[in-house]
Amino acid sequence: MRLRTLMFLLVAVLVGLMAAPVLAQDELPDLGGQTISVAVENAYLPFNFIDEATGEPAGWDYDAVGEICARLNCVPDYQQVAWEGLLVGVANGEFDVAADGITITEERDQVVDFSIGYISVDQVLLARIDEDRFSNAEEFAANEDLRIATQVGTTNFLTAVELVGEDRVQAFDQFGLAIEALISGDADAVMIDDIAGQGYVGVNADEVVSIGDPIVSDELGFAFPEGSELTAAFNAALESMMADGTLDEINATWFPPGDAMAADLPDLAGRVVTVAIENLYPPFQFIDEESGEAVGWEYDTLNEICARLNCELEYTQVSFEAQLAAIANAEFDLAANGFTITEEREQVVDFTVGYLGVDEVLLGRVGEERYTSVEEFVANDELIVGTQVGGTNFLTGIELVGEDRVQAYDQFGIAIEALVVGDVDAVIISSTAGQGYIGENDELLTVIGGSITSDELGFALQDGSDLLAAFNAALESMIADGTLADISATWFD
Repeated sequence: MRLRTLMFLLVAVLVGLMAAPVLAQDELPDLGGQTISVAVENAYLPFNFIDEATGEPAGWDYDAVGEICARLNCVPDYQQVAWEGLLVGVANGEFDVAADGITITEERDQVVDFSIGYISVDQVLLARIDEDRFSNAEEFAANEDLRIATQVGTTNFLTAVELVGEDRVQAFDQFGLAIEALISGDADAVMIDDIAGQGYVGVNADEVVSIGDPIVSDELGFAFPEGSELTAAFNAALESMMADGTLDEINATWFPPGDAMAADLPDLAGRVVTVAIENLYPPFQFIDEESGEAVGWEYDTLNEICARLNCELEYTQVSFEAQLAAIANAEFDLAANGFTITEEREQVVDFTVGYLGVDEVLLGRVGEERYTSVEEFVANDELIVGTQVGGTNFLTGIELVGEDRVQAYDQFGIAIEALVVGDVDAVIISSTAGQGYIGENDELLTVIGGSITSDELGFALQDGSDLLAAFNAALESMIADGTLADISATWFD
């Protein structure tokens, strides 16, 4: 089986606390770079699936196993296996571990070993969004004309049989096929774990909804061959991830929020929101060199906002100096580029609530001896500061040293290159973006001196935009439930 956001009980934390002290990360077992074969289905949102945008596998299982191996010094070797072959393959020693949101049951425990439960989940019914024949599991069971779909060999299948009898259950090889049967009308409901259900609802928000209260609750775990030495190692890593909050952070990434505030948010009914973005300002937004994909804090934050508001994002790459003018001229709905909220800018665009407070700082070269503070930089008339044209950093640079000593570039990346090669002596930049560039050049660049100014950043929208209140509500809900802090922890060191 496979979960519920409101039920993130993580019973395993209690088990670990009662059994033994949690090991510190440096005390965890060292697997010496061992390759671990991991059986995974790649068909079970949000645990494991193929991302349509990138064509790459993704999901909770990948993030969790990746973190576990980072702590244990092992290398995961993922192998796609059909659900019905997962536990059999592990029991026969074909794989070292199976990761697929597997419910821990006494029957399964007879043939494989399980890790401690890493999450507590509910089973629920999914129905079509316009369903009026039933509103809960009891009404569904009472109507003998209704059929339920689920995945073969799962505890969801067993629960469905218990609820309505085997004659009214249609089992599919994958949950995706069961969802398709529901949408097309070939089935009237789907029995599924709650968190996986939320994943399918998220990608079919106009067609599918969860109905009624949870039916049963269980724990999920990783499965190993009986007697495997990896069980204890994985348990130790899981306990350390629970203790330091890492497991909560992974959960927050993949499991949608279930609090009342999220339920009260505006519904934009699938509206397309056009976004102007530069893709040249790490860690807010940039092109990842390895994947070639656009990533960053703003992508994660905007994606979460639209997940909560039921909207779709259409990104267009636009230079920084053209973004606010384009918003003011109604060419786009929103601009995302780590914009400082200023009174001057508020004359032409509207800003969301401030999502992040940032300082402006000086980046200098590692080993710089001519100055050790902002004041010493200002006092040396021979020193030139680089920054990006049109930004508040540019204005701060002029206020600091005068326009003659400021070299402005079209992109911050070019200003950083100029600093590295010695064409300028420092770069003035927001502290958060500066950390992003230092991360890529940690042997070359460092922050010198204290903060110069402190400001708030926000997203820019058209003056009077009807999206402003909705985006503010989503941001406030993300601040309240900790999601924004989790996203920031991912991108900001």
